[in-house]
Amino acid sequence: MAEKIGFLGLGIMGRGMARNLIKAGFDVTVWNRTPARTDEFVAAGARAGESPAAVARACDIVFVCVSDTPDVEAVLFGEQGAAAGLSAGKLVVDHSTISPQATRAFAEKLSALGVRFLDAPVSGGSEGAAKGTLSIMIGGAAEDIERARPYLQAMGKTITHVGEQGAGQMVKLVNQILVVGNMLAAAEALLFAQAGGLDLSKALSAVAGGAAGSWMLSNRGPQVIARDWRPGFTIDLQQKDLRLALRAGDEMGVPLVATSLIYNLYRTLQQQGLGSEGNHALVKALEHLAGFEIKGA
Repeated sequence: MAEKIGFLGLGIMGRGMARNLIKAGFDVTVWNRTPARTDEFVAAGARAGESPAAVARACDIVFVCVSDTPDVEAVLFGEQGAAAGLSAGKLVVDHSTISPQATRAFAEKLSALGVRFLDAPVSGGSEGAAKGTLSIMIGGAAEDIERARPYLQAMGKTITHVGEQGAGQMVKLVNQILVVGNMLAAAEALLFAQAGGLDLSKALSAVAGGAAGSWMLSNRGPQVIARDWRPGFTIDLQQKDLRLALRAGDEMGVPLVATSLIYNLYRTLQQQGLGSEGNHALVKALEHLAGFEIKGA
């Protein structure tokens, strides 16, 4: 029998995820810091909760998708946070991308209440959230994943148990290192193609299906060519994730040379007020260095 589901956070990723839970016919209660954002979900069949605590009190499993570590802490443990409404046997699934160390601390605090916890960050951009095709990497107990699986399958296509609590966040940082590295390569390649007088769309089609292909090249390359900077994931959010990766790398003694470079390139774009643009706008930092822009399609 399906359990009652709560969803906290209806931002760029959470909105598509919550909508897919509603479409799948589950009993969903939503909450967002800006209450007006819940209106469209109520119209689609969900209920609106007055606070995270109220949602947690009414639901068996609570999904969280907010921006950063302090936001997760506030939603879980702040005034009227979910912890005030949680009781033994309930399950929290955090889809945010946050500090692995903080994740383990949050899990311990919830465990003291008898509450189960999974860290389950996602990848696939706003498109994947809307289509229900996200990759979900999960840290926690196998039995908790099986309990959540029917709901996870409404939101994601690839669901992978990667280890104990905190491992999901570590794998997400692996993901983000690869994402930005692939985007830097795509940006350099498209600038090179532009300088060489190539048809950029044809060049992209020629290489995307081979060894050089990547999700970022196929999905963000056409946006770069069209000079469409609408975000599947913003520069500001990307920077938050890179800060987490660089901090973890520093703690482990791992050199993240390219990641550090890309972090600083993104910083130049933030200084220009471009933090709300898509992370594929990384190409603009290289255009500035090159002295020319990729021509729009």
